Amino acid sequence: MADCIFCAIANKEIPSNVVYEDDKIICFKDLEPQAPVHVLIIPKKHIASLDDVCEEDAELLAHIMLKVKEIAKILELENGYRLVNNCGEDGFQTVKHLHFHLLGKRKMTWPPG
Repeated sequence: MADCIFCAIANKEIPSNVVYEDDKIICFKDLEPQAPVHVLIIPKKHIASLDDVCEEDAELLAHIMLKVKEIAKILELENGYRLVNNCGEDGFQTVKHLHFHLLGKRKMTWPPG
């Protein structure tokens, strides 16, 4: 999508601090971290939100979920972490590109906000 900032990051049109990348996903540090470790995991394929996922995206979503523990290990999140997806306006999704926040290196509280 031409005006999507995350698509631009995935396409290397905008620089980012990449933590992990493969042919399907890219993971980079959040510019406004909410924890000592705060990265975003995004698919390179543009999907607007979790509500827009379809059957053909099942393998991609499984790939993302399976990579989370690998990324957590790279980031030394041995004491645990939080994985968050914000979906839609009430869910506080600010970028209309499916993404997951991986946060760690501090004790999380509940409710989160």
